[in-house]
Amino acid sequence: MPDTPTDATAATAPGPPVTRFAPSPTGYLHIGGARTALFNWLYARGRNGTFLLRIEDTDRARSTPEATAAILEGLTWLGLDWDGEPISQFARQPRHAEVAREMLANGSAYPCFSTPEEIEAWRAENPRRPFLSPWRDADPATRPDAPYAIRLRAPREGETVIRDRVQGEVTIANAELDDMVLLRSDGTPTYMLAVVVDDHDMGVTHVIRGDDHLTNTARQIQVYDAMGWERPVFAHIPLIHGEDGKKLSKRHGAVGLHEFAALGYPAAAMRNYLARLGWSHGDDELFDDAQAREWFDLDGIGKAAARLDFKKLEHVSGHHIAMMDDAALMAELDRFLAATDQPVLTEVQRGRIAAALPVLKAKAKTLPALLEQAHFARIGRPVTPDDKAAKSLDPVSRGILRELTLALPDVNWARNDLEAAAMRVAEAHGLGLGKIAAPLRAALAGRTSSPSVFDMMTALGREESLARIDDQAG
Repeated sequence: MPDTPTDATAATAPGPPVTRFAPSPTGYLHIGGARTALFNWLYARGRNGTFLLRIEDTDRARSTPEATAAILEGLTWLGLDWDGEPISQFARQPRHAEVAREMLANGSAYPCFSTPEEIEAWRAENPRRPFLSPWRDADPATRPDAPYAIRLRAPREGETVIRDRVQGEVTIANAELDDMVLLRSDGTPTYMLAVVVDDHDMGVTHVIRGDDHLTNTARQIQVYDAMGWERPVFAHIPLIHGEDGKKLSKRHGAVGLHEFAALGYPAAAMRNYLARLGWSHGDDELFDDAQAREWFDLDGIGKAAARLDFKKLEHVSGHHIAMMDDAALMAELDRFLAATDQPVLTEVQRGRIAAALPVLKAKAKTLPALLEQAHFARIGRPVTPDDKAAKSLDPVSRGILRELTLALPDVNWARNDLEAAAMRVAEAHGLGLGKIAAPLRAALAGRTSSPSVFDMMTALGREESLARIDDQAG
């Protein structure tokens, strides 16, 4: 893993980078927010940097402890560790107010006594124009003894230029921006001020976030400049759209990270898929965490909106399930069952599933699909065949099962030996192996769809397999 960045940001932000993820705790962790967190995490972790977490909880009416907990749980499930304790933006309000008053003192901000009614009336008379406060250049002697907001004294002429690592050079005319409020008349800071102060104080060197923040960035740059603070490197990533190219919403299916976890996609697969959603490294589609940390850079992020593709996600998920260490996969199954309020596996079930994992994980695309294939290992005796499987248990088939109970006890309990023994019984009746496999599958799994009967028998073991066959032989 390289110790220095592989992209050009090294020239503008020397030393290990400091990134941050700053969600608002007003609901579940959106899949777009999870990808933003992942990009920040990869960029920091791949360069021996620092990844910080800030909870932007200044909106007290909408921010909830439950949403904060859901965000932390989501990030933990995804495997994104952060450095230090999560920072509460609300708790830093005194610091935000201090900076606003410092800007008031140095002349880069001014007190505005305009009431909400006056501002609304001005905007009604001046549609499509940013508010121009009459207090910007007012004589201090005319200031009333009344509450006031502190507004940024933004430049009126020229342009604000954002040199963005993804979007390129973005220029916004200063005439299009108003003198934004920094501190409200009740003494509370605005989000726009708080973000800049927090990023500066936290030493954030790279702000990687959605491109819906571009206009915010133009305003925030003016605060950096007014305070004489160094601007961070900005990288605004495109949003995620649905498969139809439209903004991602509930109509496209799962949009919350918790929903993807409940659908049974392993965290490793989600990291791989989300990393590839809007970023590329050549033609590489499937990779592990170490490769992602080494390869990820800002130059690989495209400008176009990424599209959520569930077929690709299933492909990535299947790859990671197949490649996953058996112990890690069992842990994923345990987490999935707990997250979906399903019963925990008994020791017997765990042993049988673990024995069958080499077969089960070769075909499963998701954890529920794997558990579905492992149905035979989760049920106990007596096995009750479903209607479809029961049709294969006619009197002739039950007779063949009785012969198997006599032929199998002395067989070496290995897949090839079991198959050879079953073949001998089938040939004695002039049948193909498929004809004997159907009733055997019904006896072992109670279904017509399952892993190979011989794989199930090796996973179940001699005693359980023979008991299940004997139950149905009658």
